[in-house]
Amino acid sequence: MSNLRIAVQKSGRLNEDSMRILKDIGISIDNGKDQLKAAARDFPVEVFYLRNGDIPQYLKDGVVDAAIIGENVLIEKGSDIEFVERLGFSKCKVSIAVPKDSNANSLKDLAGKRIATSYPETVKKFLKAQNIDAQLHQINGSVEIAPNIGLADGICDIVSSGSTLFKNGLKEIEVLLKSEAVLAVSPKISEERKAILNKIQFRIQSVLKGRNSKYVLLNAPNDKLENILSLLPGMRSPTVLPLAEKGWSSVHTVINKNEFWEIIDELKANGAEGILVCPIEKMVL
Repeated sequence: MSNLRIAVQKSGRLNEDSMRILKDIGISIDNGKDQLKAAARDFPVEVFYLRNGDIPQYLKDGVVDAAIIGENVLIEKGSDIEFVERLGFSKCKVSIAVPKDSNANSLKDLAGKRIATSYPETVKKFLKAQNIDAQLHQINGSVEIAPNIGLADGICDIVSSGSTLFKNGLKEIEVLLKSEAVLAVSPKISEERKAILNKIQFRIQSVLKGRNSKYVLLNAPNDKLENILSLLPGMRSPTVLPLAEKGWSSVHTVINKNEFWEIIDELKANGAEGILVCPIEKMVL
């Protein structure tokens, strides 16, 4: 069986998150950060370490079969490339910002103005859709400095925490898109390698479901059990086991982490006691 060739960003946070999820799905890479290519020890995969902006072209050309890449980069340089899975990490926004003392407070205020960006194709499409005409200056890196040196009236760049905008005296006025890491696929992938990719995708889904869930165990008085069970979700339904103490049951279930605190508060209010919460490594459904 030939190896699946998967690209990841050469360095940075996306690299770290990509290598972490590969490790979590059982794919171990030796000394990958120091090489341009490394093979997995225990799975038919080769990892290519590439510049993020170059990955879409490698996918188009079939040099790599798949990639973990920011959706924002895919939209900018590989809009015709499909992705099969959102990965839930490296989240950011592509936003337009202007100096804090600017009179511009919305996108329409930049009509006829100058916008500096590393994402010219994304901005062009967005401005066209909004029927706004503006001048674009393409800059590779340090886009946020452009208004301060008189190069542009506003910028369009990725925003994670917003601290870079704050440090450079900028304010966000428009969000073009929200992005996260995705698993993208080359249009030239072979059927044999697609079968390997399907196995990887299945493992990733199991890890992501685990990351997004909590395993909850609690004790419930039997006279309040019906109310408590009505609050609980589960993969099929909660598990209920009798305790040694009469009149009490142990309830086991899985809760989505985004709903966790709200549900816990309701459980306590309905008589649940001894609530234990455990992380889930993987969920295979």
